[in-house]
Amino acid sequence: MNCRSAIDGSIIGEVKEASAAEVQQAIEQASAAALQWRVVPAPVRGQLVRHIADLARSRKGELAQVIVREIGKIPSEAEGEVQEWIDICDFACGLSRQLYGLTIASERPKHRMMEQWHPLGVVGVITAFNFPMAVWAWNAMLALVCGDSVVWKPSEKGALCAEAVHRVMGEALRLSGAPAGLCHLVQGGAEVGRLLAESGDVPLVSATGSVAMGRQVAIAVGERLGRCLLELGGNNAMIVASSADLQLALQSIVFAAAGTAGQRCTTLRRLIVQESVLPKLEELLQDAYGRLVIGDPREAGVLVGPLIDEGAWLSMRAALDAAVSQGGSVLCGGERVTSGVPAGGVYVRPAIVRVPGNIAVVREETFAPILYAMSYRELDEAIALQNGVRQGLSSAIFTNDVREAEWFLSGSGSDCGIANVNIGTSGAEIGGAFGGEKDTGGGRESGSDAWKAYMRRSTNTINYGRETALAQNVRFTV
Repeated sequence: MNCRSAIDGSIIGEVKEASAAEVQQAIEQASAAALQWRVVPAPVRGQLVRHIADLARSRKGELAQVIVREIGKIPSEAEGEVQEWIDICDFACGLSRQLYGLTIASERPKHRMMEQWHPLGVVGVITAFNFPMAVWAWNAMLALVCGDSVVWKPSEKGALCAEAVHRVMGEALRLSGAPAGLCHLVQGGAEVGRLLAESGDVPLVSATGSVAMGRQVAIAVGERLGRCLLELGGNNAMIVASSADLQLALQSIVFAAAGTAGQRCTTLRRLIVQESVLPKLEELLQDAYGRLVIGDPREAGVLVGPLIDEGAWLSMRAALDAAVSQGGSVLCGGERVTSGVPAGGVYVRPAIVRVPGNIAVVREETFAPILYAMSYRELDEAIALQNGVRQGLSSAIFTNDVREAEWFLSGSGSDCGIANVNIGTSGAEIGGAFGGEKDTGGGRESGSDAWKAYMRRSTNTINYGRETALAQNVRFTV
């Protein structure tokens, strides 16, 4: 299987696609390793993750360059992704001493109730191209400290990044003396993912990608009554109120909408602006978009690199045509860039499109730098527009009115898994649980108590008295 660079389309490597037999072998070896790993004390498991962090730190620049070359991110974003891997290692290492259960008051005399958390076994991880290292790390580092083994199927478009990660993992496993077979990499397409999803020996499948892919995984895993952790599409919105600091909003909008060439799951796709400030904000945005430097991400000063492939451009073009046919108008951008960029790559100018509301095309996520701008009068109208799509990942409001901010964050406000005030939709920190609602899948990864997805809960009751006492005052004497 050839690995291509998004920068110029050139072949930069080749990886072996796993056969069905090799996927099954990886699952069996991971299952055997999990039986050994689960009895290792959690703080000791944390030391493996610490070794992984040390290796990633020492090779941060090299790993980032692999992301730049294959995915086309600018260097600072690529380095930020590797840093995210390092950060989740630090988080997971501390977590290894905090896998807490509860002690629960019992209604029966001389009884104690408590919860314990135990490893699941094998965790299958399916990741997308846009974060070829960080999203795997969110899952794998937590799974490892929770006592699980990992079988990873990366996107074919990030296969070389996955190979680089797996080399680091192999070295860390050897240095720490962890069981052989604890972490596996299985390269390939949808068939490899299907084998993971259908395997009864994989208790949890964590899948990141499109809603269509997530539905297929959920059906396959659900049929065998397994567990899913789904991180799917995002169609993220920002509300800009009349009281907002427009300069503050401007910086966040441009990064969230145009950063990573619009290929983040948290990319800003819908801008909902109070009608009195929309003309001024559109003027500021068009000026900022006109100054975006688009080109080879390896060159100094470039802010927007390539789309991942030709298919992404075709989707972008189709969405722009649909927006115009449905009553929208392109304010700027949206064209292919062919001058001053590497031949073979797919470079575009990020687009701003004025639309009359959540028209049909706006309700679908297009994984490209298109920002749909619309107006509102009252905050309730803006929140209804924001929530009026099937996706529910990230959201934001810019306002200096504390009442508007609090209402947005309340149960009557944003229906997304992430809701921000005076900060953009993208750039989540690892300390908070990451994920969304509705068609985004409902999963949570990374921080907070997301670790519970990688473990099973056991409720225990201990009778330290000399009599049998039944709950609810039931009497049953033989």
